[in-house]
Parts: sequence; C-alpha cells; structure tokens
Amino acid sequence: MKAVVIGGGTMGAGIAHLLLAGGHEVTLSEADAERAEQGRLAIRRSLDRAQEKGKLADAAAVFANLGTGELPADAELVVEAVPENVPLKQKVLGVAAGKCPNAVLASNTSSLSIAEIAAGLPGERVLGMHFFNPVPVQQLVELVHHEGVDPANVAKARAWAEEMGKTVIEVRDSPGFATSRLGVAVGMEAIRMLEEGVASAADIDTGMKLGYRWPMGPLELTDLVGLDVRLAIAEHLAAELGPRFDPPRLLRDKVARGELGKKTGQGFFTW
Repeated sequence: MKAVVIGGGTMGAGIAHLLLAGGHEVTLSEADAERAEQGRLAIRRSLDRAQEKGKLADAAAVFANLGTGELPADAELVVEAVPENVPLKQKVLGVAAGKCPNAVLASNTSSLSIAEIAAGLPGERVLGMHFFNPVPVQQLVELVHHEGVDPANVAKARAWAEEMGKTVIEVRDSPGFATSRLGVAVGMEAIRMLEEGVASAADIDTGMKLGYRWPMGPLELTDLVGLDVRLAIAEHLAAELGPRFDPPRLLRDKVARGELGKKTGQGFFTW
C-alpha cells in the first residue's frame, strides 16, 4: 500500500514509522523543507530504536521506503496529524483529496468533529483514525465514523489498523469520542484534587496505578500528552458538553507559565 502522512511532528512521525514497519511506502508531507527534514530524522531515530530492540531487522531498508515528494496519485490512505484546528485539517485533507483521488482520508484528531472536518470534502472518504502516543507502542486505534462516510472505507481503515497490529474500537462521531472524553474527565478531576490539596500529584497517580491498574496516573499522562493539548481538548469539550469539563485554574496557570509537561521539562512533575 502507498500511504501519505501529513505532519511530521510526534504523532505524524509515529504513524509514518508504523506504516513503514508494516511494509508500506510512505510519503511524508510537511509545510516546509526544514520541518520535513526534522520529521525524517525523527522517523529514522525511531526505526533505529526499533532495530536495537529487535523489532525490526533492517531499519535502513525500511526507511528507504519513506519519501517527501509529491503526493502519489495511487495512494490508498492519507492520515493527517497536523495541529487541532478544523480549517487547517480541512485545508490539508482538501489538497490530498485532489491529488490522491481514491485514498481514504483519515484525521488523527483526538476530539474534533469528523463531520465538521469532512464538510466541503468528499465526505464518504473521511473518517477518524485516532492513534495514541507513542504510536509504535500503544495498541489502540480509535476509529471514528460520521453519517456520511462510506462503510467500505471504515472497513478498509479497520483492516489496515489491524494489519499494523492495533486493536480497533469503533466510535460514533461525538465530542471527545470515547477515549478523550473519559480520559479528560478523569484528568480534570485529578487536577482539581491537586488544586484543592486532597493529595499530592504522586499520591493521586499512585492511587490510580495501584488501585485501578492504570499503567500511568492521570497527571503523568497529562504531562506526557502536554498540558496545552489537554487544556485545548477540555475547552472544546466544555463548549460542546457543558461545565463538567471546565479546565481547573491550576491547569490554565501552568499553561500560561509555559509548564507544558515533559516537552518543557516541567508540568505536574519535573522531567
């Protein structure tokens, strides 16, 4: 299969890694040459790590199937992983729709409306494929469908995800889907508890890990995802679903101070 990944950041690089490791040809599309090169380097490092761990036999050979040129007309799958902005996602998928006329058009959004993204596009080809960070490791793909999508394209997306070793859940297009809605609800409550002095960040997370078998606590997860990303998702869910998703003041203050989690070295924990 030929595939296109739009956006070479953390998620885009991870999705490209996954597709390449599955034996597919991948074109990485980025806004400029510098970002494209950064994405290529991130993908190469990720593949090299996989080889070191014995998960790939030849990272160089796999990496050779990555291109950054024109989008191939015979691409079967396009996955966008650009920032959470509906007009931007519509723009990049619109370009891809014209250049790849037979491709399934997938958005990696974690909370935005797929139907809204599909507006003005060939909606029968648009769906959500929500991957999780780090993409090569996390087992889940949340497949999101709206009323206008062709069920055959949903079936194709499921088959591709399962071929890549992922477990698929299917979710109707709704704010936050299933995973972000539940994850943000717990995350916001954990931040409120910290804000109120109920317990320390470490103890809140330990309680969820040992009491509920979470692999990591909600505050550590927020640090990993990015406090700014979690804030944006919470604001979107609050607008769509009501005040139970209102972000706590502590989260807003940390984002204002630039304490965005692991990527800045400081969030609810020091990294």
